[in-house]
Amino acid sequence: MDSLQVAHLGPRKKRPRQTGASMASPPHDIKFRDLVLFILEKKMGTTRRAFLMELARRKGFRVENELSDSVTHIVAENNSGSEVLEWLQVQNVKASPQLELVDVSWLTECMRAGKPVEMTGKHQLVVRRGFSSSPSPEPQETPPLALKISPYSCQRRTTLNNCNHRFTDAFDILAENCEFRENEGSFVTYMRAASVLKSLPFTIVSMKDTEGIPCLGDEAKSIIEEIIEDGESSEVKAVLNDERYQSFKLFTSVFGVGLKTAEKWFRMGFRTLSKIRSDETLKFTRMQKAGFLYYEDLVSCVTRAEAEAVGVLVKEAVWAFLPDAFVTMTGGFRRGKKIGHDVDFLITSPGCTEEEEQQLLPKVINLWERKGLLLYYDLVESTFEKFKLPSRKVDALDHFQKCFLILKLHHQRVDGGKCSQQEGKTWKAIRVDLVMCPYDRRAFALLGWTGSRQFERDLRRYATHERKMILDNHALYDKTKRTFLEAESEEEIFAHLGLDYIDPWERNA
Repeated sequence: MDSLQVAHLGPRKKRPRQTGASMASPPHDIKFRDLVLFILEKKMGTTRRAFLMELARRKGFRVENELSDSVTHIVAENNSGSEVLEWLQVQNVKASPQLELVDVSWLTECMRAGKPVEMTGKHQLVVRRGFSSSPSPEPQETPPLALKISPYSCQRRTTLNNCNHRFTDAFDILAENCEFRENEGSFVTYMRAASVLKSLPFTIVSMKDTEGIPCLGDEAKSIIEEIIEDGESSEVKAVLNDERYQSFKLFTSVFGVGLKTAEKWFRMGFRTLSKIRSDETLKFTRMQKAGFLYYEDLVSCVTRAEAEAVGVLVKEAVWAFLPDAFVTMTGGFRRGKKIGHDVDFLITSPGCTEEEEQQLLPKVINLWERKGLLLYYDLVESTFEKFKLPSRKVDALDHFQKCFLILKLHHQRVDGGKCSQQEGKTWKAIRVDLVMCPYDRRAFALLGWTGSRQFERDLRRYATHERKMILDNHALYDKTKRTFLEAESEEEIFAHLGLDYIDPWERNA
């Protein structure tokens, strides 16, 4: 089932022209090389044209950005053949006899079928007498194309090209505040609203643009409307000025500090980290002590260059003990992000025994300790049981062996020698998570650790509610057949769920 489907709804308001950066999309495989399409923007609008071009390319059609001699079909909407030829004359382009002028209804039928369909009279555009083209029956009126958006983010392709930052940033702040207050219902509402807006290929400029978009309840729409009309949300403004929100955000920025500790410190009257650090009555965990000790480094962003340099460190250490191991960077960096707060790695080996598997991370820790690279570690032993049913919780943690670390990354190891760092220091403290999983569970672990958080929540909800299956980082279980479904790749998991495969860079929900 396609994550984007075509549906006939009312026309959308024309939106501002998008920049080249926001329109950028990765290359797609061309399946039908004999057809070269050009979609006419006239009477269609920039945003709708961009959406049609992207959808057609995903289906394997070759679509040109500019009109050229290689074009075989000009696709138009609400234009007659004569109007298209008049447009060509204004562009000083002479239409060849082989050039087909077709209505957008032909393209939408092609995309539904997933291949070119036979062209009939209703698809061909009529040309008035006086133009050199053979007449054909008047085409049927075709309503504009509209997005059919799934309520599940695992059926939407969400890149980092967010066209609706001013709305999604507002919802992210409100969701974070709800999480601090442990208000699960409102947290989920705002997270889903932000997620669906991040997936849209157009910018919302009026409330009419929100029609038909799922996950936008009355509360979410009232916030969108206020931002459209006033440029900001009074509710978001109130949250940003709220002392409790400010304190929780500050406290939880310390590695090792969760909601319970933040709540305790807030109730004790603390509002700054300096006061907390200097209070001799407070007892800190090992993790919190490390969090305060390396706070300036850890609170700053990890760049992709730094993440890649850490990746080299991890691979060198792992391969010293397991040369055939696979080491994969997961998390936001696998989804294409340029910055993050930590770096996650999944480690698995096809040839190692269970004992070697359990001993690898302790060996890696000892190696880094001897080299003076280990600033902190917390090793969590595996509690994985092979035949245990997957967890029904959408946010369930996995049972693989894992290690939460702070590593010392020297400047010279970073590509180009550039490293965002305080002056005078030759290294930076970097948060690193290592996960060791059995080789036959690598696909499930990779899918779970790649994220995003909302994508994973929806993937598990979809499995439960739409497929009667249970999915987590360990396994996929079919409740109807009462059997575990094996998978050697992420693609196979998507196939089991009846979903189109979504690449990691399109999972930024």
